[in-house]
Amino acid sequence: MAKECVFCNSVGGDLLWQNDLCRIVLVDDQNYVGFCRVILNKHVKEMTDLSEAERMRIMQITFAVEQVLRDILQPTKINLASLGNKTPHIHWHVIPRFETDIHFPETIWSAQVREAKTPSALGLKESLQAKLSAVLSTH
Repeated sequence: MAKECVFCNSVGGDLLWQNDLCRIVLVDDQNYVGFCRVILNKHVKEMTDLSEAERMRIMQITFAVEQVLRDILQPTKINLASLGNKTPHIHWHVIPRFETDIHFPETIWSAQVREAKTPSALGLKESLQAKLSAVLSTH
């Protein structure tokens, strides 16, 4: 565990699901409803530092999150990103994007191009938890 790593020292969001390898959290971002992270449960900096089996498992889980978000929210696009420049701990951003979000079609880190018009998040956490648990029951 790295002393100053936010993902070693906190869950990193609203916990939706976890297993021995990783956890899925819902990020509290009012501009990006459904923004999730898949966070490795141990402090590792690069995907190639994982075994092939671990790499495959975390990607299968990341793709499952993408599919669940698509099913529930029906976004225009899903963005997947693994940067780690500020937090060098393996984590994947899974971000539903809508034509009405404040940055679309630019990245979420770009300059704002419009006022936010986000879909409702009412009941989203519970829906995500239920669907993720069902889809990932064998992972």
